[in-house]
Amino acid sequence: MELIAYFWDQEDAEAVATHLDGVVRRGRFHGEDDDEDHPWLVVLGDVDRDALDTLLTEHDGWLETTTEEPAVVPPSLPDGPQRFKKR
Repeated sequence: MELIAYFWDQEDAEAVATHLDGVVRRGRFHGEDDDEDHPWLVVLGDVDRDALDTLLTEHDGWLETTTEEPAVVPPSLPDGPQRFKKR
C-alpha cells in the first residue's frame, strides 16, 4: 500500500524521506491558489508504521493512504416481500 505523509516544512519532508526512502513532492489542496500554503508530501511504500508514526509526531506531519479501503458489499435483498405474521 502506498502512503502519503504531509508536512508544512520542506526540511521536515526531506528529513522523513531520507530516513524512510520516500519521494518528496509539493502537494496541493483543492481551491488553494497560493503556492506558499501548499504542503510538502512524501510518497512512501511499505515502511515500518511505528517508525513512521514517531517521525510524523516529531516533524508535525500527518498521514493519508492513496488506496481506498475495499467497499463493504451490501447484503442481498429478498426477491419479494416477506410476511412476518401469519394470517
